[in-house]
Amino acid sequence: MKSHSTSESSEAYIALGANLGDREGTLMEAVHRLHKHQQITVLRGSNLYETEPVGYLDQPHFLNMVVAVNTDLDPHALLKVMQEIERELGRVRHTHWGPRTVDLDLLWMEGMVEDTLDLILPHPRMEERAFVLIPLHDILPSEETSGLHSVVKTALERLDGKEGIQLWRTYNWQPESVLSES
Repeated sequence: MKSHSTSESSEAYIALGANLGDREGTLMEAVHRLHKHQQITVLRGSNLYETEPVGYLDQPHFLNMVVAVNTDLDPHALLKVMQEIERELGRVRHTHWGPRTVDLDLLWMEGMVEDTLDLILPHPRMEERAFVLIPLHDILPSEETSGLHSVVKTALERLDGKEGIQLWRTYNWQPESVLSES
């Protein structure tokens, strides 16, 4: 059983992508490691989408997804956990927007606004990327009061180039406790 500290918990959305090695296996392991962290609970996971690379084009296609988590970590502490998971799963940063075993991006956190050297919230390019918006739309609650739902809906309507993304596999997040009971 997870124990959350007395600080207030927040819902956050994390984009995950991978285009080297066992892409799907690496994404599933990253989701598992997020959920295994004492101060993070994965609430929902989007479907997996295969997407064309953006920026640096001479590389394999990506698998992308988004997860919703609940955490009592502040955004910088959550980012640190995400970067540690990337490192543990073999992420090496050589080429900007280049190939990677796994990439975790903090998209949005309970309406918080940050603009520091290591973190900008909401994610500055979230509204320009179908590979983020489509999986994010999968897991947003249908009735949302935070404004994120309308931001995503408006961005999807404006976005050109959704042809570079296709459904890879449907996915329904189930924590281990549910899986072990069946």
